[in-house]
Amino acid sequence: MENVSLYNQGRSWVYPKLILTMAFWGGTFIAARIAVQTMEPFAAAFCRFAIASLCLVALTLRLEGKFPRLTSRQLPFLILLGLSGIFAYNAFFFLGLQTVPASRAALIVATNPVFIAIFSALLLKEPLTRLKGMGIALSLTGVTVVISGGNPLALLAGDMGRGELYILGCVLSWVVYTLVGKRVMGELSPLITTTYSCLFGTLALLIVALFRGFATDWTTFAPEAWMSVAYLGILGTATGFNWYYEGVLAIGSAKASVFINLVPVFAIALAALLLGESITLPLVIGGALVISGVYLTNCSR
Repeated sequence: MENVSLYNQGRSWVYPKLILTMAFWGGTFIAARIAVQTMEPFAAAFCRFAIASLCLVALTLRLEGKFPRLTSRQLPFLILLGLSGIFAYNAFFFLGLQTVPASRAALIVATNPVFIAIFSALLLKEPLTRLKGMGIALSLTGVTVVISGGNPLALLAGDMGRGELYILGCVLSWVVYTLVGKRVMGELSPLITTTYSCLFGTLALLIVALFRGFATDWTTFAPEAWMSVAYLGILGTATGFNWYYEGVLAIGSAKASVFINLVPVFAIALAALLLGESITLPLVIGGALVISGVYLTNCSR
């Protein structure tokens, strides 16, 4: 209750903070795209979450007071959360953004709620309403338009890049993270769950990064790459999660989740402004379908 009252004291700032959070999250695609131009993907992912983990540990100690002792049942689930939502997601994220434009990647990742709804219906037998079905159909059509550049028949011919497959791997990794997280969230707070999963995922990223030469290569990374991973760790992860968590506590998860539809909008705008990426007609049409579909999927909860 103390945490809730702490957040409610600043309730007037909830909506501006949620909008800024979506801008931060939209900017993660641009920052990652910049980072991987000179940074090895696993090194970039590790640096992002090393910074984020330090921030989240400090935040957890401030808000929760201490870390709870994990039970033998909770530990495997938290490790799996770290391996899926932190390690696998970010491995695919940074590998994909080596070749995929930030705006296109953002729209593919925006379909997360749609794939979560599909797998929740298949694996957890959650009801699939007509409205949710319409949202899924719209989003899948939109992401097909985005990936194919307006030529869906090209996908039937196998014309999909490795980068797009990596970004789809992000989506599937997040599905696993979300479904496993439902088993843990009832016993641990979202902040504790996220912090523990970050720590486990960061350790896994460090092991792979060292194996791929991080110990010797880090001196060659460009200053803009270091600035990008600092942004990813501080604003894109730690601050973003904190402010989103404030929003959920203040106005509820249903209202707060609606703001997530702004992430690809910010990503596309920032990619055009900072990276000079073109805003093409297939991107606009596909993006509108994806965002509309995600909105319908979330509204039907």
